[in-house]
Formats: sequence, structure tokens, C-alpha cells
Amino acid sequence: MTTCVVTGGAGFVGSHLCDLLLEKGHAVVCIDNLDTGSLENIKHIRSGHFRFVNQDITEEVHVDGDVDFVYHLASPASPIDYARLPLHTLKVGAQGTWHMLGVAKFKRARFLLASTSEVYGDPQVHPQEESYWGHVNPIGPRGVYDEAKRYAEALTMAYHRQQGVDTSIVRIFNTYGPRMRAHDGRAIPTFLRQAVQDQPLTVFGDGSQTRSFCFVDDLVRGLVNLAESDEHLPVNIGNPDEYTLLQLANAVIEVSNSNSKIVFEPLPVDDPQIRQPDITRAREILGWKPEVGLTEGLRKTIELSGRDRLTGITA
Repeated sequence: MTTCVVTGGAGFVGSHLCDLLLEKGHAVVCIDNLDTGSLENIKHIRSGHFRFVNQDITEEVHVDGDVDFVYHLASPASPIDYARLPLHTLKVGAQGTWHMLGVAKFKRARFLLASTSEVYGDPQVHPQEESYWGHVNPIGPRGVYDEAKRYAEALTMAYHRQQGVDTSIVRIFNTYGPRMRAHDGRAIPTFLRQAVQDQPLTVFGDGSQTRSFCFVDDLVRGLVNLAESDEHLPVNIGNPDEYTLLQLANAVIEVSNSNSKIVFEPLPVDDPQIRQPDITRAREILGWKPEVGLTEGLRKTIELSGRDRLTGITA
């Protein structure tokens, strides 16, 4: 049986990845220190081939037995989290990636780094393709996350070129779905939380800035396809359908049958104005493309989450 290690496996994306890997017949070792992940995300897993390890990967990591794949997803990923944990975010990108690459090297495993569209910063090209180097402010409030991921990419390629580790890099664009935290500060969970309570939806700036939203099931399918390929250079995974944040807010209100109104607040520092993936390489190399549109994905998120999860209110 193939064994997969998933760091950040109790997080939003990581828990969905664990589900898919188990469904495909793999054994899964889920590593998470629960800084931003939650046992709630994996409590439904009853497989005897699943093991949870509570550990901070900035410390040395040991995994017993054979390992075939290392999916390195661990990192604070929302502005609220990396503002709260700036040094830890940098350490996860540096020391955490170093430790997990070491595991992959020792175990002769295929390594997948979950990087981010944030490596493009506030891009000067549109849409963003993998050959674009980005326009990042290294000392801005988002710099700890952006530069942690950029460093992690450089480290991953260095391990591949010098140490011969079988590596891959995915640049993940905005993703949403069930198990997102209601208060993580990102657009869709914030809008859904406000909408289901008929509160005003807060749109930053004039709402003309764009994002491309990928449903989590599509994303994790792309991660597995990339890990199981022979590709070493970065690959964008995201939905190229582009929406303004104002369009997104209106879509959330419509899908949730909310009575909410829209209010506008000042734009955060270094907030990207455009975000759209060029997924040509994913289509050509992996045969991958997203299948779930925004309206369908929002409906699934609402149906599978329930009101308590969407609002962050527990009994």
C-alpha cells in the first residue's frame, strides 16, 4: 500500500486531500500542530490506514516506515493567521520545508510543495503564468507569507537539482469549500458568514479587484495529479473564471437567499488587484481542469457546512 504524508492535514485543504488519498486506497500520515488546523476537520475519518501526528514541523520530523509521497501543505495561509504568526509563518516556509524535504530524501519519496499564487504578488501580467517572476513587496504586511513561499520554492528546486529529490511545486490560487474557518479573513468564508446572518457584506475598496475561485474538490484532484506526474517545475492549479469581489458578494447573497446589503471599507495594504491563473500547463501536463463553477460550489459549501460551521458559532 502506498503511504502519503500530509503536513497541514487537519487544515481546510489538507483534510480534503487526506479524504481523497484514503478514497484512492492510500495510507495517510497526517501531521499538524493545530495552529490553524482543527481535529474537527478529520473527526469523520474512521480508516485504519489513517494516522494523526500532532507535531510542529519547524522541529525535526521522523516518520516510521516507508513513505511514497510527501504532500507539504502546512502553513498559516490567511492574512489574519500570518499577521498573528509572522515569525512562525517564515519558519514553516524555511525550516518546515527543509525538514520535510529531508524526510522525502531519506525515504526516497516524491515531494509536493504547496506554494501559492501570492508568489506573484500584485501581478503586472494577466493572467499569471508560471514563467512570470512576480511583483512582491518583501517588507509589507503580506511579505512573511509571500517570501516564505518563494523561499520554499527555491529550497525545493535546490533539493531537486543538488540532492536528486523527486520534487514538484503547485501554485494554489484562491480555493473555497466546506471546512473553511468562518473567521479566517478571506472573502468567501467572510461573505458566507455575514450572508447567512443577514449582516452587511464588507467589500474592500470599490470591489473591482478580481479573484478566481476554485472549489476544493477540484484543487485536491489537481494536487494528486501533479504528485503522481513526473513534472518538477511549478504548475498553477486554480479556476481561471475571474470575478470581481463585488460580483462575488452578489453571488453569495443570491445563493444563500440572504437579505444582506453590501458595504464598502478601505482597501488593505498590498491587496492584489488582479488574480487569475493561466492553467495551460495543468491542462497539457496533467490533463486537469476545474469542473465545479462558482454558483454550484457556493451551494455545495453551504449545504455541506451547515449554519453553525458557516457562522463559527458552536453550541
